[in-house]
Amino acid sequence: MSIKNKIMGAFLILIVVSIISSLLVSFNIKNINNNTDNLAEKDFAGITVLLEADRDSYQSNLALSQIMNLKDNQQIEKLITKGVEDNLSQIRQRFDKFKGFLKDELSSKSKELDDFDKYYNLTKSNTQTLIKLVKDGKIDDAKTFYFSTYSKDYESMRDIIDFFSDETYKIVEKNKIEVESLISSSLNTFVSITILTILITLFFSYAISKTFNNSIKKLQNGLLEFFNFLNKETKSVSLLDTSSKDEIAQISEVINKNIIKTENLIVQDNLLIEDVKAVVSAVNDGKFTKRIEKSTENQNLEELKNIFNEMLESTKNSVAKDINELLKVLDNFAKLDFKERIQDNGKVAVGINNLVETITQMLVENKSNGLTLRESSDILLANVDKLNISSNEAAASLEETAAALEEVTSNIRNNTQNIAQMAKLSSEVTTSANQGEKLANETTVAMDEINNQVHLINDSISVIDQIAFQTNILSLNAAVEAATAGEAGKGFAVVAQEVRNLASRSAEAAKEIKAIVENATSKANQGKEIATNMIDGYKELNQNISQTINLISDIEMSSKEQLAGIEQINDAVTQLDRQTQQNAAVANQTNDVAAITDEIAKLIVSSADEKEFIGKHEVKAKKINSNKESFTTTKKSSSKIVEKNEVSKKDTKVVSAKTNSDEWESF
Repeated sequence: MSIKNKIMGAFLILIVVSIISSLLVSFNIKNINNNTDNLAEKDFAGITVLLEADRDSYQSNLALSQIMNLKDNQQIEKLITKGVEDNLSQIRQRFDKFKGFLKDELSSKSKELDDFDKYYNLTKSNTQTLIKLVKDGKIDDAKTFYFSTYSKDYESMRDIIDFFSDETYKIVEKNKIEVESLISSSLNTFVSITILTILITLFFSYAISKTFNNSIKKLQNGLLEFFNFLNKETKSVSLLDTSSKDEIAQISEVINKNIIKTENLIVQDNLLIEDVKAVVSAVNDGKFTKRIEKSTENQNLEELKNIFNEMLESTKNSVAKDINELLKVLDNFAKLDFKERIQDNGKVAVGINNLVETITQMLVENKSNGLTLRESSDILLANVDKLNISSNEAAASLEETAAALEEVTSNIRNNTQNIAQMAKLSSEVTTSANQGEKLANETTVAMDEINNQVHLINDSISVIDQIAFQTNILSLNAAVEAATAGEAGKGFAVVAQEVRNLASRSAEAAKEIKAIVENATSKANQGKEIATNMIDGYKELNQNISQTINLISDIEMSSKEQLAGIEQINDAVTQLDRQTQQNAAVANQTNDVAAITDEIAKLIVSSADEKEFIGKHEVKAKKINSNKESFTTTKKSSSKIVEKNEVSKKDTKVVSAKTNSDEWESF
């Protein structure tokens, strides 16, 4: 898998984890909202109307007790209408409303619901009977009926109302626990997903970095081995590892192709060089008929081979097929035997044959030239020695300079390639940073949505708190009414106190839920702040990466310009070095020629004096102009003459080295 795909896969996993986290938190918030709505709109509303129904039953019972003790018919009628019948009808209405709120939760309590209907109807029927007895003036029968029949049915109805009150409080407590559980679960889920995201990010960062470093290290080791092979430090080279199948592996494949090509080229070059050695060995033996047969894809060596073969062909045509024949004839010349001829069409062979015919004509000129050369050779030798030293020093300096420039050029070229790779990697890191900033923005949006939902929960809790407060007020009012009623209101006062306790418990439950929600709000804000810091960090990272890319681009351009300048300087120094080497070679040759010329001049004069020939004593040295311009011209002309007559000079040196006075006299 490529490095790019690995990075994209890591970010895809992070995106999936973030989406799952958002979905889980959103689902829990939705459940919290539903449970809170149930608490506010159903559970607390149901317990409220049930308590009101219980209050109405108590007031109805209290009114019945009062009408049995009153004598005023007008007050009795008023209590019957408003105190008994109205409260009795409200019991039915409020209980029906209670069933409407909690019909789903109380679906399993159908028996108790039927019992309530039963005892309510009995209580209602008994109430009508009591009212009839009171209206008929049968107070004692009414009291007897009240305690014997009415009270039992009434208490049974009150017991069922208390039963449903307890059940409703259980439902409220259950929903409260579910809300707390959902809030805790949401918080734990968010923290877990955050930790998981961080761990996944660290894991993929380490894995990708390790893979990249291993690939780079393998590439580096392979290149070093290849360079050792090129520098002749090793005799073989191994191909680079391409098993990773990433961008580095693709680069390694390209390098492997060039390694194979270079290795084949070096093998061909070595075979060609061995063939050259064989031909050179034959040339050293004096035979110019053998040619270089091996070939190579190296154009320079192939061109050198062709030039060398052409040189051999030209040498054969210019000198002779076998230099040994020439040496044999020249050896005879050293022995003053000019009768033998060379059987060859080479120009040198033909020239030597012609030379035999003209040597006799040169003897008269030899002494004159020898005297002239003897006078000027000392000056020439001193000047040529200075020129030789200066040329050699310049050639050595330029050779060192060329080697240093070549190394600098190689380093700058490698730096330019590395800078281009750095620019590419910086672009990929910029893309990754943009993806991270996008994910952090999405996290901030999710945190804002969590805050909005928590605010809605707070509003619902405020409603619950208000209901508890109003219930408490109602219980206080009931307690006041019970106190006003005196002895008859004691039972009602107990009920009011229970209602007040229930209201206090509701307020405490609402307060606990509110504290939990506020804690969730704080955690969500902390998450939002962390996401905001991540966004700022990614923005700063993007700015730093952009500045780095700009710097890398500037450095890359500067490196390219430096490379172009260094290459131009390198070419110029190479050309100058080549010219200086040629000058040094010419100076060395000129120095040799000057030395030989001095020896030849002395030898010519000595040999001429030892021989007898016509005009010997009349020969004088030629006059040489002593002015600077004439000397410079003469010096240049002498250099040209020596360069053109190099072969003849060497021949003369051989003759002088092997000739004695007796032989020259015989000649």
